Amino acid sequence: QVQLVESGGGLVQAGDSLRLSCVASGRALNVYAMAWFRQAPGKEREFVAAIRSNDFSAYGSDSLKGRFTISRDNAKNTVTLQMNTLQVEDTAVYYCAARPGSITTPSGSYDYWGQGIQVTVSS
Repeated sequence: QVQLVESGGGLVQAGDSLRLSCVASGRALNVYAMAWFRQAPGKEREFVAAIRSNDFSAYGSDSLKGRFTISRDNAKNTVTLQMNTLQVEDTAVYYCAARPGSITTPSGSYDYWGQGIQVTVSS
């Protein structure tokens, strides 16, 4: 079992930056692909970015490339999401997720989830 806890969310203004962190416990992260998803009110959960466990190769949503960056530190069992130039449309609950093996984009393919953290961007 892997437990994931997100932190770093909050209320910011459009154009600001925010860094989300996800700390894992229970098992070492170095065998898991990690990802961030988000879910806005009334919308489906959306893939944001993912990062491999071994070579740290990252893959991100085309619509968010250039603004959002995922990284990981296996020694600290931590995954981060750096979000720059935030927009009102980025308002959502952000979730950290983990799965053994390679990265994928469908949310249903991830086995472990954090409880989510709110990010609100005001205009």
